[in-house]
Amino acid sequence: NLRGNQRTSGELSREEGGKIFGSGSRAPVAITVMVKDPAHQGSCELLYHDVGDYLSREEKLVITDGFHGITGVPWQHIQPNDAGDWINQRDPTFERFMELGNKDDKTAQTLFKTYSRGVATSRDAWVYNFSEEELTSNMQNMIGNYNLEVERYTQVRDGKNKEPWSTVNDVVSVDSKRISWSDGLKSDIEREHKHEFIAKSIVSSIYRPFTKQWLYFHKRFNERTYQMPRLFPTPNHENIVISATGIGASKPFSALATKTLPDLEMISKGQCFPLYWYEKVDENQTESSTQYTQGELFINPAATNIQSSYIRHDAITDWALDEFRDHYQDDSIAKEDIFWYVYGVLHSSEYRQRFAANLKKMLPRIPFTFDFWAFSHSGRKLSEWHLNYEDIEPWPLVEEQTSTTTNYRVSQMTFGKINKKPDKSRIVYNECFVLSDIPMEAYEYVVNGKSAIEWIMERYAVTVDKDSGIRNDPNDWSDDPRYIIDLLKRIVRVSVESVKIIKALPALHEE
Repeated sequence: NLRGNQRTSGELSREEGGKIFGSGSRAPVAITVMVKDPAHQGSCELLYHDVGDYLSREEKLVITDGFHGITGVPWQHIQPNDAGDWINQRDPTFERFMELGNKDDKTAQTLFKTYSRGVATSRDAWVYNFSEEELTSNMQNMIGNYNLEVERYTQVRDGKNKEPWSTVNDVVSVDSKRISWSDGLKSDIEREHKHEFIAKSIVSSIYRPFTKQWLYFHKRFNERTYQMPRLFPTPNHENIVISATGIGASKPFSALATKTLPDLEMISKGQCFPLYWYEKVDENQTESSTQYTQGELFINPAATNIQSSYIRHDAITDWALDEFRDHYQDDSIAKEDIFWYVYGVLHSSEYRQRFAANLKKMLPRIPFTFDFWAFSHSGRKLSEWHLNYEDIEPWPLVEEQTSTTTNYRVSQMTFGKINKKPDKSRIVYNECFVLSDIPMEAYEYVVNGKSAIEWIMERYAVTVDKDSGIRNDPNDWSDDPRYIIDLLKRIVRVSVESVKIIKALPALHEE
C-alpha cells in the first residue's frame, strides 16, 4: 500500500504522503501480487505491507526499490474478520450499540424514525448562489433554455426538422453555459413537460460548514431531495438535524447540527438525523402521505394553509425513549435530551478514534455511556455554538488596517507568512485588513475534514464556474458590509468553545 490519497484534506492528507504518479494523480496506489500455487491446500494466505505515513513520493519509491522483489517486503499476515474486512478492521463492540436508523430492515428498533441524505443537486453552480438576485437570473435563464429545448425536441419528433435523431441526447443542446442536464430533466424532455420558474422555491440553505447560500429547492432541478421535504417542508417549519458523515466519504467522521436545509456535502455524504419530521395533511382527510417540494407548496391548491397542513412528529422513537429511561432509571429523560446525547457522543474523541473503521463503513451507532447527562448537556452546549454561530460575540482578533481605505469586500483570504511558510496566527483578509492573534487551539476544531476557520477562508471567496461561467460572490450574501470579517471572528470563537467542550467530555465507559 503506497498511500497517496489526495481526495482527503488536512492531517489525513498529510499522512497519505506524496502522490506516486506526481501531480496528475489523486487516488491512492497499491501494488497487488497474486500467486497461484497448485500445491497449496485450504484458504489463501493474505500478506500485507503499508509503506507508512508522511512519506514523500521520492521516499516511497526509494523504499519500494530497496525491497528488490516480493521476498524482501516485510509482510504482515492478515486474517479477514467476519465482516470481510482485511485491513482497518471494525471493532465488534460497535455492533452491540443502538442503531441511529435502518432503511434496510423496517422491523429494526432504532433511535430515529426517519433520516435523510442532504440535498444532491447535480448542478450546484446553477441552483446555489450567495446572491438571491443572481440565483433568480441563473434559474430563469436555465428554465427558459430548457423550455426551448422541449419545443425543439417536439419539432424534431413531429418531423418538422429533418435532422436525424434517435434519442434525447441526439437533439438537446450540450452547451454548458445554457443548461446543466441530468437524467431527470432529460426524462421531462421526453414527456415534453415544460417548467416554470417559482420564486418561492428559493430558500436559505447551508452549503458547507458555516456557509449559507440561497438554493433553488425543487424536486426536478435538484437531482435528489431525498426526505428533505419532510424535514424542511417550508421555510416556516423549524427543525434541527444532526448531519453525520455518510458511508463512502473520503473524509474522517464528523457531525454538525444545523437548523437550515443542508447540502449532501455540508458534511461529506451527509446523513441527517432530525429532531422532527413533518407529515402533510390533505384537506379531505386527517393524514396523507402526499409530499410537496417547497416550490410546489406555493402553487398547489391543496397546500394553501401551509402552517396548518402539516403534523409535526418527534423523530426520536418511543422505543428509544423507553430504552433510555429504563437503562438509566430516569423518567425525566425526554426525547430532546436523547437527541443532544447523540450529538455529544458523536463528538467524543474516544468514540471517533476507537470506532473509526466502523464509521467508514456503517452508519453511527450509539452506546449507553456511564454518564448520560454529561453527554446530553455537552451536546446541547455544542449546539448553541453551532446553530447560533451568526449571532454570537466575535472573538477579539486584532484587526490591522493596512490601507488608508476601508473596504470589507473579500476576494480570497490567505494565511500570513513567516519565512515563506504559512503563519496561521494571521489571516490576510483583503488588501485593507489583516486579522492576527488567532489562537492555535481554534484549528483543533475540525469538521468535514478541515478546521472550521479554513472552511470560512475557502468558501468565502469569489469563484467563477468553469463550465457555466457563473460567478458566485460571497459579498452578496449580506447587506452588512462587515458580515464576512465578523463571521470569521465568530467562527474562531465557535472553534475555541467547541474544543473546550469536546476535551471535557468524559470517557464512554459504555454499559
